[in-house]
Amino acid sequence: MMKPEDYMQQAYRCILQNDFEQAIRWFESAILAHPEHAELHYRCSITHARSQHLGPALEHARKAVDLSGGTEEYVLHLQTLEAKQLSTQAKVLLEQAGSGMQERYAHAAALLKQAVKLDPLYVEAHVMLALAYSDLNEFDRAIKAVRDALSLDPQNGQLHQLYQQIKQRKNSIQ
Repeated sequence: MMKPEDYMQQAYRCILQNDFEQAIRWFESAILAHPEHAELHYRCSITHARSQHLGPALEHARKAVDLSGGTEEYVLHLQTLEAKQLSTQAKVLLEQAGSGMQERYAHAAALLKQAVKLDPLYVEAHVMLALAYSDLNEFDRAIKAVRDALSLDPQNGQLHQLYQQIKQRKNSIQ
């Protein structure tokens, strides 16, 4: 039987060739052979996340955290993935048309608040939170969310524009 390190070596060989699907297969095979090996779940999760497979990435990240007893690196990775999942759910709510918009925007804002709490460096979540607050006419919160995004990405011209637009909306409504 192969050792976990042998499987990882094969998986990394595939990653270096940009064959992430084959790398995932190596990690999955390794996990079948060594289901209690936390690092295999962690590495598999990272590779799934790079391939935009959020469901399996979350599943393996949770397993890695459980098996490792909460290794900090694994916990941070899991929080990043959970923030991405919450942001994806919020984006769907913000993009839906029709009635009940206020409730959807409020729900989206709640999801995004949780996302930025889990991953404070996730610029996109801060931006979507600003948009949700702006749509709810909660301009001070929207401005704070844009400022948080700008502190992470100060060179982003679109963020500066968004900041000005929200301030203008605030002034035009007051």
